[in-house]
Amino acid sequence: MVKKILVALDRSDIGQEVFKQALALAKAMTAQLLLLHVLSPEEEGSPYIPMLSNVDYYPGLSGQSLDLYQKQWDSFKDEGVRMLQSFCAQANAADVTAEFSQILGNPGNTICKLATQWNADLIVMGHRGRSGLAEFFLGSVSNYVLHHANYSVYIVHYPRNLKSAEKTVEKATENASVS
Repeated sequence: MVKKILVALDRSDIGQEVFKQALALAKAMTAQLLLLHVLSPEEEGSPYIPMLSNVDYYPGLSGQSLDLYQKQWDSFKDEGVRMLQSFCAQANAADVTAEFSQILGNPGNTICKLATQWNADLIVMGHRGRSGLAEFFLGSVSNYVLHHANYSVYIVHYPRNLKSAEKTVEKATENASVS
């Protein structure tokens, strides 16, 4: 019987769908949810770490760059908390017990560790559909969790219509830059 569902969320387009499916599962099984966002520099929308190669030439520049990065990182963290609070409120409004956590770390490893600490019965997460070289170089969090978690894993796949729309935009952008 599934009573505790860990839901791994990020800010990608699929995050909303992951939450919807996890909420439906929790309602059907009268399970509680733990909504998790892992803060990671690899996440889409994460601020870039400033390059400090000119520190010797421009000593004031490094301090300004780090201050700007810190402000962007704080904003990034706050957005993650707001996302989790919103999802948590939606779950509670649907009479599903939910709590949330935002943790800094490696996404795959963090998801597996938290699932063990919380004694999750099921992990729900998304898969963006990367394959081939993209998956090799960028990695796949869902692939890592599937192979390392001691729990059942429910994968929500990236909708085909979003994939084709994304490819259409990429092709249009490439054609515009070539012209």
